[in-house]
Amino acid sequence: MMTAVATATLSLAVGCTQTPTATPGQSAGSDAAAGTTSCTYQTTGGASRQVTTPPTAGVPATGTVEYVVKLNSGDVPITLDRANAPCAVNSFISLAEQGFYDDTPCHRLGVATGFSMLQCGDPTGSGTGGPGYQYSEELTGSETYPAGTLAMARTSAPGSQGSQFFLVFDDTQLSPDYTVFGTIDATGIAVLKKVAAAGTDNSEGQGVGHPAKPVTITAVTPR
Repeated sequence: MMTAVATATLSLAVGCTQTPTATPGQSAGSDAAAGTTSCTYQTTGGASRQVTTPPTAGVPATGTVEYVVKLNSGDVPITLDRANAPCAVNSFISLAEQGFYDDTPCHRLGVATGFSMLQCGDPTGSGTGGPGYQYSEELTGSETYPAGTLAMARTSAPGSQGSQFFLVFDDTQLSPDYTVFGTIDATGIAVLKKVAAAGTDNSEGQGVGHPAKPVTITAVTPR
């Protein structure tokens, strides 16, 4: 299951609130000279929307690429970091190109002190959905999650990243268990703070739950 971000008492895992564990996973191999790597995506079945698994060979592992997450409340420009998390970026772009994220709800909002994020990427809106495959975390063990961080959600099990991700709009205290695969610019942070101002239904505790005002991704596109 997929619902995860965590403080000492809160989790950012996928599906149910749980404390995640760090894992060292990343790509299966790399070619430094060519600036590419290879990735492993494990089929799990039960895709929330049918998509093709991302390419696994010749995955770009240098540079950045710019996208925008279009919400019903405004555009959130993001910069994807291929050097830091090539397999996560590769998966995210593949899903975006296939329309996996189009017209999907952002099911979880945290506005509690030290836990300020919007979690999206599950077409079912239940917090348990995914693309029908999972892959390993790309971690150094020194990850932090300040305002403007874009990171992957996961369960407590190793290698459980899928399609869900979270956008951090204020400094958030999490264990270094979540792959950071990009950043959010100031314009996007401002949009997310407007979303946060509407509050949550507190279904997971004070300041954490479903957005009180529904938030929808209309599309994820290059910019």
